[in-house]
Amino acid sequence: MDWKAEIATAAERIDAHVQRTPLMQSAVLWDHPVELKLEHMQHTGSFKARGAFNTLLSGDVPAAGVVAASGGNHGAAVAYAATRLGHRAQIFVPEIAGPAKIALIERTGAALTVVPGEYANALEQARAYEAETGAMQIHAYDAPATVAGQGTMMREWEQQGLEADTVLIAVGGGGLIAGALAWLQGARRIIAVEPDSARTLAAALDAGAPVDVEASGVAANALGARRIGDICLGLAQQHLARSLTVSDDAITEAQHCLWQSHRLLVEPAGATALAALRSGAYRPDPGERVAVLLCGGNIAPDPFG
Repeated sequence: MDWKAEIATAAERIDAHVQRTPLMQSAVLWDHPVELKLEHMQHTGSFKARGAFNTLLSGDVPAAGVVAASGGNHGAAVAYAATRLGHRAQIFVPEIAGPAKIALIERTGAALTVVPGEYANALEQARAYEAETGAMQIHAYDAPATVAGQGTMMREWEQQGLEADTVLIAVGGGGLIAGALAWLQGARRIIAVEPDSARTLAAALDAGAPVDVEASGVAANALGARRIGDICLGLAQQHLARSLTVSDDAITEAQHCLWQSHRLLVEPAGATALAALRSGAYRPDPGERVAVLLCGGNIAPDPFG
């Protein structure tokens, strides 16, 4: 697949529907200046709106509408995009999505079912709903249209003047980092950062194929996929510089630091990439320019809920 062309087309397709999220430089988050992209300021509080809009605008949507399973952020994005484009949406989320993300989906007006268990349980029910109704399934991460949509983030960042040699990106199911890898194709170093308790990509790289893992911890409602996507793994095997993990304590510390230093309110997943720098899990070479993606801002509990 010509990923560069797919991502460029996706960027044109979704341009009128997504935010061009801002950048900022910080001199206090780490020993050297760090460039941040504030993707948590995207519609519905995460990068997921990019893939959702690209999927819905890429082809015909059936009368039954769309269905999605999600830990929260993807469901909110699909619900938002479908509602904006005039389509029915049925979203399935696990209980661990939490009240803030559940309330966010409810505010879109989409139909919502909260499922006991974890993301895999929500996905099972979404697939059953798809088979029963003929609704279009929008996968959270392992679909070409989703990956191309998420890849528009990195294309946009480069157009905004990204100077970094290395970009740190948090990983759950792998759609976001897959899009970044697909766009950059080795032109810059990409470091994958996962919680110690959700080593989805790291386990797959060790095994040479996607494998099921147990996912838990403070970021599980966003980075809690049980298995990495095939698309992500293939791109990671070609282009990823390094995969590493961080503790829940490191994630929480980075989350607090973003708030205390810059009044940036992000969820644990949104702070996971920064945690690699602050904890020392990633140690850049002298003179290496580093950038960090803040990918999600749907903090629980909602401070205004």
